[in-house]
Amino acid sequence: MSHRIAVLPGDGIGHEIIEQAVRVLTALNLPLTLEHAPVGGTAFDLHGHPLPPATLALAQSSAAVLFGAVGDWKYDKLPREHRPEQAILGLRKAMGLFANFRPAILYPELANASSLKPEVVSGLDLLILRELTGDIYFGQPRGIRNAPDGAFKGEREGFDTMRYAESEIRRIAHLGFQAAQKRQGRLCSVDKANVLETSQLWRDVVTDVAREYPDVELSHMYVDNAAMQLVRAPKAFDVIVTGNLFGDILSDEASMLTGSIGMLPSASLNAAGQGLYEPSHGSAPDIAGQGIANPLATILSAAMLLRYSLNDEASASRIEAAVRKVLSDGLRTVDIFEPGTTKVSTAAMGDAVLAAL
Repeated sequence: MSHRIAVLPGDGIGHEIIEQAVRVLTALNLPLTLEHAPVGGTAFDLHGHPLPPATLALAQSSAAVLFGAVGDWKYDKLPREHRPEQAILGLRKAMGLFANFRPAILYPELANASSLKPEVVSGLDLLILRELTGDIYFGQPRGIRNAPDGAFKGEREGFDTMRYAESEIRRIAHLGFQAAQKRQGRLCSVDKANVLETSQLWRDVVTDVAREYPDVELSHMYVDNAAMQLVRAPKAFDVIVTGNLFGDILSDEASMLTGSIGMLPSASLNAAGQGLYEPSHGSAPDIAGQGIANPLATILSAAMLLRYSLNDEASASRIEAAVRKVLSDGLRTVDIFEPGTTKVSTAAMGDAVLAAL
């Protein structure tokens, strides 16, 4: 049976990096049907909306979505609902993609590219599991108004609502414990329970779910301490589970431990295993078209697509082994280049991965 994959390159370097991932998927000769559609600023230019109905319909009817990146400064003055970033938020909500898996793995060949000393970060292999469809990003009410009360009554103020339902927390907690069972058996739940009622509920529910996983060691950590510990002793973590806002920040912090955000894939899954797979980095419009973007995060995202949505562990492992081979051969895009290695273009890095396959 052929699996339909929606390919949404997006903006900026999205087209360049997606091209290389598509080449890799095609080279595997799997029963896949890849269908492209516009999204983000590109879609707004064509159809007047960052997530046109046809693109959303394709995504919802596909086994998985391979996503590039969206965003460009030229769209910053558009109304918020028409900005490119609304496309990814819309996809997460419409597809119910509540669980975001972001691995942070430091390949031995890139130890010197990390922002931390090699002795602190060598051997890093952690997973951040971020709840993706709740929290302050989606809470209502929100807006800008004249303050009705307080010390600054009458002034313009912005307001957002942070909220989580127990079932939202419970389902992401289960995934966190299950992920830890497959790794080192340690789960750290990150919150701000000393300040936020939302976080107190989060902590209570995660603690309750822990009773079903006696083989997993559960710890709790406030988000400010977690941010500090990620740069002090990152290898102390195995799996981190946290909410949408905190996960957004911590996963980007963790990305720099690996040498470059250009190395980090991600997977966002719904309850049925349907997923959206994208690199953790953005659209980088400042380098678009120069052929210097790192495609490895997108290629590794394609590997996650095969593993999580299509249950094809063998093909996923082949891709990951090819990436390791390329790095061990000393090939580097500009973001991970260092003396003694060979600087290559986006397309040349794709060529190398194909050759390694």
